[in-house]
Amino acid sequence: MDHTAEVIIVGSGVIGCAAAYYLAKKGVSVLVLDKDESIGNGGSSRNGGGVRQSGRDPRELPLAMYGVEHMWPTLSEELELDIEYHKEGNLRLGKTERHLQILQGLTDRAVSCGLDVRMIDGQEVRAINPYLSDEVIGASWCATDGHANPLLVTLGYYRKARAQGVRFITGEEVTGIRKIRGKARTVVTRKNVYEGETIIVAAGYESRAIVQSVGIDVPMRKELIEALVTEAEPKMFPQMLGTADADFYGHQTAHGSFVFGGASGMEDVNKDNGNSMVSSITAPCICRGIMKYIPRLADAKIVRTWAGYEDICTDGIPVISKVEEAPGLILACAFTGHGFGISPVVGKLLSQMAAGEETMLDLREFRYDRFKAIG
Repeated sequence: MDHTAEVIIVGSGVIGCAAAYYLAKKGVSVLVLDKDESIGNGGSSRNGGGVRQSGRDPRELPLAMYGVEHMWPTLSEELELDIEYHKEGNLRLGKTERHLQILQGLTDRAVSCGLDVRMIDGQEVRAINPYLSDEVIGASWCATDGHANPLLVTLGYYRKARAQGVRFITGEEVTGIRKIRGKARTVVTRKNVYEGETIIVAAGYESRAIVQSVGIDVPMRKELIEALVTEAEPKMFPQMLGTADADFYGHQTAHGSFVFGGASGMEDVNKDNGNSMVSSITAPCICRGIMKYIPRLADAKIVRTWAGYEDICTDGIPVISKVEEAPGLILACAFTGHGFGISPVVGKLLSQMAAGEETMLDLREFRYDRFKAIG
């Protein structure tokens, strides 16, 4: 087996697969490594599927806006696969004055960045979505937000990357990176050593330990997120939903089932037993929160649950950056649960960085060294 490539990508999530595809389109040889046996086996293929601009940090918003305008509308055609992308808007709901204050602040910041988003009252909320509870007194409304199927997007990029000659090796747990003559050149796994001119680390929270092997640290923590899927229901509404407190978010799929992510309040006591399953304690907590907003779903049956970890950055935005101390190393991690909606953009940006091209967007806010102490 050939253990060399021009670019080695650690992580086969949606961002790793997207970067591999866009690099292969440029004629670059690419090798992707992942410790799991399946592609996109983490949060990439099991999330709420939000393609949203509203509610984002203003530093991250340009990436989301670029994707919605230039990439998501044609991505099904690009991948030759219906990724179930729907641009039907996003309601972020509030039931208290405190909620409305949070939403107003998010809305004001987004408007200052040029996003078309506005606050609406409870009456207009129910005019858009009549299934919502009378307890909802207001919301932010962004008509250009939407959602897509995260599994199909991830596998779509994987399939197209494979067709372009990208090699994927699963079951390869990366333990570190080594320098040769001061440059990041080799990726070490528990079984093999791989060599490339450029190394992209896009392995979620595990990126932190991997890059520590070359003296780099990204201040992030892992945080449990939970998701559930209902049985198919009659078609109700097309919008993406969320709340001011982000205690749940989700949408109805093209097949009728609802996909919801959220927080139960029990994350600190829920233990990771090695299985990607929500415990019986926590799923009902999320359900009770959802029912307060969507009473019609009180009798919906849950057919599947899942739990996993997000890579939460200390300042809330990702690291998308070359590393000066290790030339040839590029980081793409700490997406704080917001990675899927910007994955096509980030994948393309990473391909430009690895190819030595000027990036289509300014990435200075996402540098790895922004955390260094100022003397």
